[in-house]
This record gives sequence, structure tokens and C-alpha cells, in this order.
Amino acid sequence: MFVYKVCPEALWREAESAGAFKGAPVDLQDGYIHFSTQEQLGETLRRHFSGQSRLLLIEVDASKLGERLKWEPSRGGALFPHLYGDLDTAAVSKTAHLALGADGHHQLPELPL
Repeated sequence: MFVYKVCPEALWREAESAGAFKGAPVDLQDGYIHFSTQEQLGETLRRHFSGQSRLLLIEVDASKLGERLKWEPSRGGALFPHLYGDLDTAAVSKTAHLALGADGHHQLPELPL
């Protein structure tokens, strides 16, 4: 099973150099790294990343995250994956650029990547 992180490319490149992703500003503020399932990605992009360019989709093997990955309800009750701790880049299976369409919506690649 895979979980997905949407991340600004520059921030992800820093994580690759360091060998671990500590989180985006919202992750650091909330105390965990926000992920989405394949089914949740479209809504995540619409709500939190609309119109933003230079984003990467990070595909993570959930089995490599261990007990630090928790499934917790959102405001709407859906269970979202949250990682308590840094994301070791070795858990990442693939990354892809998220194309931004003329309508301002992101075009998801075929998943899994």
C-alpha cells in the first residue's frame, strides 16, 4: 500500500540531500507529516494546493513507516495517514511532477507511480 505526499519541489530536493524529510511548514505546525491515500489526493490538491506550480507527488511505501504511521480522522471523519517523525527518503518508491492544467487544477499521473 502506498501513501502520498504533495510537496514543493525545492523542499523535497533539500530532503533528498539530507536523507530525510522533516515536513512542510503545515506538518511542522501540526506535529506530524500529512499524507493522503490515492483516493484522497484529488481533494487534497484542490483544498491545499490549488494553482500552485512546481509540486512533486511523493509515493511512499506505507509498510516501511512502521508504527509511526497513524490513521486519524479528519474534520469530515475520513481516516488520513499521518507520520509522527521524519520521513526517511529510503521509504519513497517514486516521485513525479504534478502538471498544472490551464484551468489551475493539477493533473494526477496514473497511480501507483
